Amino acid sequence: MGEMKEEIQNEEKTDPRVENHFQVSTVIVEKRNKYAFACAIVASMISILMGYDTGVMSGAMLFIKEDLKINDVQVEVLAGILNICALVGSLTAGRISDWIGRRYTIVLASIIFFLGSILMGIGSSYAVLMTGRCIAGVGVGYALMIAPVYSAEISSSSHRGFLTSLPEVCISLGILLGYLSNYIFSKLSLKLGWRLMLGIGAIPSLALAVGILTMPESPRWLVMQGRVGDAKKVLLKVSNTKEESELRLQDMKAAVGIDASCTDDFVKLPRLKGEGVWKELILRPTPTVKRILVAAIGIHFFEHATGIEAVVLYSPRIFKKAGIHSKSKLLIVTVAVGFTKTCFILVATCLLDKVGRRPLLLTSTAGMFVSLSGLGFGLTMVEHSKQKLMWAISLCIGGILSFVAFFSIGLGPITWVYSSEIFPLRLRAQGASIGVGVNRLMNGTISMTFISLYKAITIGGSFFLFAGMSVLAWLFFYFFLPETKGRSLEEMEEIFGSRTSSGDEIEKGGLEMANRSA
Repeated sequence: MGEMKEEIQNEEKTDPRVENHFQVSTVIVEKRNKYAFACAIVASMISILMGYDTGVMSGAMLFIKEDLKINDVQVEVLAGILNICALVGSLTAGRISDWIGRRYTIVLASIIFFLGSILMGIGSSYAVLMTGRCIAGVGVGYALMIAPVYSAEISSSSHRGFLTSLPEVCISLGILLGYLSNYIFSKLSLKLGWRLMLGIGAIPSLALAVGILTMPESPRWLVMQGRVGDAKKVLLKVSNTKEESELRLQDMKAAVGIDASCTDDFVKLPRLKGEGVWKELILRPTPTVKRILVAAIGIHFFEHATGIEAVVLYSPRIFKKAGIHSKSKLLIVTVAVGFTKTCFILVATCLLDKVGRRPLLLTSTAGMFVSLSGLGFGLTMVEHSKQKLMWAISLCIGGILSFVAFFSIGLGPITWVYSSEIFPLRLRAQGASIGVGVNRLMNGTISMTFISLYKAITIGGSFFLFAGMSVLAWLFFYFFLPETKGRSLEEMEEIFGSRTSSGDEIEKGGLEMANRSA
């Protein structure tokens, strides 16, 4: 047995891919590159705008309904239309980012969101408000797709989980700021308060559009354009050593078909048309690409099918159903939801590259099931009791906060990290856009139907339904999502091609050799 282990180890050492992988890991595991960190932070800040819009709308809807005299159906449409329009934005963002680059796509998203925020701030009528929401939604679709892709492409494999989770951190921070805005501006007059809540988002979006121009372009996009010299300059900045930057450049060149011995700063490459990418993704995918696509669509589907949008967007309504009726108290406990979400997602960013994607994802989904079941039970007891049950109210508050905590420590950030890192370079932008499209479709479906859903099956029943979806999500993640921690973006096709839940090619080779020896 000892000889067999030695033989496996010797075989690993002779594998150049494994040797390079270990060399890169040795170089970058020591410290996080500060320049790459700064770039990822700036790119991720666009996600604050999206989170702010979601958070601020949850409280603003209370005042909009009273001011514009709209019914529950109109409230549902107003809440969900942003995500339906974001679906359009996300599906076009992939091709746009392949055309103009990752950086300018972020600038475009900021400008679109700025225009939408201005219209929402004016809000002279329901129609104007809806128009603003639609325009902002397109910007949100661009932002959700491009921020994690840019962060993934500029980061090294050992810190990719942390950097790629920053957009989700910013979304949570934006939600918290939106909740705080609700509380602060609720003190103003009815007509002015909610308009300031929505319109103030225009200020940071314009500043962000200018600030993003100071960032470098994604080195992987530059290589895809044949601009090897420019990519090399960026890699020298976002890598800790020259050796690391050269190894990363070799992987990128191999991914687009540039010979490793080529030293030209510019290589003319055949331009891959968007139609060709869609055909490879949808019409004639290889078994490996098919598994990657299923994984990306599945994780985006379950992120919202488990009910997070219902809790974040309708938390004042849920707390009201639980027995809290004062508007000020409703907004305060809503702020607690945003604070919890932000705190736990910060914990997740520190664990992603240490613990791995799968353990956090499975733990998160199991905790969400328990929390949703408790919330459903508490809401059912409150609804069917004629007396005020403090224990049931406490159970509802605890259920919501624990659900948000478990979501934020796993499923929330990992959805964006995972879907942005698993696609091959040639398919990454448009593959990620499909995932974001599914994400926005589910988000819009939940936000536009939640009120009707709980009226049909009771508020408690709706959360029991979400708990059931959590069980399905856990099973899907267990069987279809291999571990990607510490692997380079160029290795993802091999991971999904192995059909193993761990995705570890080296372990797979060792097991096969052990079986042959036996």
